[in-house]
Amino acid sequence: MAIDLLNIARQGVLASQSQLSVTSNNINNVNTLGYHRQVATQAATESQRLGNSFYGTGTYVSDVKRVYNEFAARELRIGQTSLSAAEASYLKMSELDQLYSQIGKMVPAGLNDVFANINSIADLPTDLGIRNGALSSMDQLAKTLNQMQSHLDNQTKQTNSQIESMTARINEISKELGNINLELMKTGGQDSQLLDKQDALIQELSQYSQVNVIPLDTGAKSIMLGGSVMLVSGEVSMSVGVTTGDPYPNEPRITATTGNQSLVIDPSKLGGQLGALFDFRSDTLVPASQELGQLALGIADAFNDMQSKGFDLNGNIGQNIFRDINDPLMSSGRVGEYSTNTGTAKLSVNIDDVGQLSGGGYELSFTAPATYELKDTQTGNITPLTLNPPGELVGGDGFTINIGSGAMADGDKFEIRPTSGAASGLTTVMTDPKGIAAAAPKITADAANSGEMDVKVNNINRTAAGFPTTGGELTVKIDSATNTFEVFDAAGTSIAGPSAFTPPQINTPFGFSFEIDDRSAAGVSDSFTFDLSFAEGDNSNAVAMAELADAKLMNGGTTTLTGVFENTKLDVGNKTKAAEVRVESADAIYQQAYNRVQSESGVNLDEEAANLMRFQQSYQASARIMTTAQQLFDTLISSVR
Repeated sequence: MAIDLLNIARQGVLASQSQLSVTSNNINNVNTLGYHRQVATQAATESQRLGNSFYGTGTYVSDVKRVYNEFAARELRIGQTSLSAAEASYLKMSELDQLYSQIGKMVPAGLNDVFANINSIADLPTDLGIRNGALSSMDQLAKTLNQMQSHLDNQTKQTNSQIESMTARINEISKELGNINLELMKTGGQDSQLLDKQDALIQELSQYSQVNVIPLDTGAKSIMLGGSVMLVSGEVSMSVGVTTGDPYPNEPRITATTGNQSLVIDPSKLGGQLGALFDFRSDTLVPASQELGQLALGIADAFNDMQSKGFDLNGNIGQNIFRDINDPLMSSGRVGEYSTNTGTAKLSVNIDDVGQLSGGGYELSFTAPATYELKDTQTGNITPLTLNPPGELVGGDGFTINIGSGAMADGDKFEIRPTSGAASGLTTVMTDPKGIAAAAPKITADAANSGEMDVKVNNINRTAAGFPTTGGELTVKIDSATNTFEVFDAAGTSIAGPSAFTPPQINTPFGFSFEIDDRSAAGVSDSFTFDLSFAEGDNSNAVAMAELADAKLMNGGTTTLTGVFENTKLDVGNKTKAAEVRVESADAIYQQAYNRVQSESGVNLDEEAANLMRFQQSYQASARIMTTAQQLFDTLISSVR
């Protein structure tokens, strides 16, 4: 049998034409996102034996494959997830940093304005114009904190909205991947265009969350979201969504749904933009809001407490300037009840000592029959609480948890945020500038006192007989071990008592009552001398009030009022800088992975141009063989005529 030279040439032409087609397609898709370079694999046809030798019979294109490296693609997805998380975190932190840098500067400025006005009152205690200016500055400070809290709430809403929009896009991708899997299962996973589209969708999905890809024998790919939730299984697509937050409704959770079953996803396992948004909300926004509430409580408590220690311009005990720290409008959101609780207990939180508050959150858990534990969510420290009648859980950091009604069941949990809601609820309740307590009573502790007891006058009646004034001071001896008190005149003669009292209130028969703060373990016997005379020019309490500017009242006596806000601002700034560094690091890793993928799967125009010339020459050479074969055939025919 003779060698079919014409057929060999024809196969060469067809093979070169296929190579040119693949090369041209690569060139045309050089800018197509997600496109993987394709190569045509040539193989020799079976040889034929002629005499004692074997001769080749031509070539053919055995396969057209996309250049794809699963390990490089996985590395790129991991790099994309890390980069997207870092970028999302940096973007949100930058927005918050600008909020604290631009609008936030009004908070310390407002505090400084308040203290400047208090200093002016100390200079001219009876000037109603100055007093009115002080009240106006306090009202403006409260509104500034309200506004700052409103901006933080808007940040939370915006973050929640971004989470919702991302889950909607994830669902769209899930459906598309399911449809692609179905088509790939029909073709055995050989359609390069579908595979490119599939990889592009998976790459986009890796922006939102960590993605695990499981290749199937059918040519399809199953996709796991966050390493724990199956999003696509073959042609079956699951969906994700958001549900009401638990225990706080304004902090939605993300869920995965299959049929009638729904599973709450742990956001810490998501990664990507979704994980970054959840981390930003829980680790930055919530603490910032709580610390702002801590500042609001500190301001209200400090000024209201100073008011209660002084006399206003009418000679009466000073009343609150700001809303009381335990007013319902100042305490909304202090307790979050988990939906899994089976008990009926309804809790509230009462602030006892603002100075002991940390600005953090806690988790209260109950184990039957009578174990109450409070866990600090920042430090992890667990504190056992004592239940005192009529339902007070004491032992917290400056606050008491009250069981208002119902009872706890075994395993019940509550989230406690003692400072939540305070910044939005802060407002001034004083309208009369005469109400600012610039003067102060003169209460002198006996030199022999223990130092473990303080007193504070809370009610006076200047018309009562024996009311203590200068020259007619009264000394009250208090025995907190027996809960009795005795009153002595200026000469040291007993004129009342010993009489019993119910701590902490002591009512004297001489037109004044006061509270005691006993810090002793077993009780002490201390004496205090009262001179409750009043002079309009007295500025002693205004001076003490002005000194609050530098007093370390917060965080266990380590931070000033302004310092609370500045610490939050500094923390936000540090986190923003750290986020910027993470973006640079993640981008370097991503670029390295991207370059590796491009070096293998990307289209190199120089390489494709060289291939174009090579296959063009091959095509021309094969066509020349056909011409030669035709000439030989014509010569052979002519020779036998």
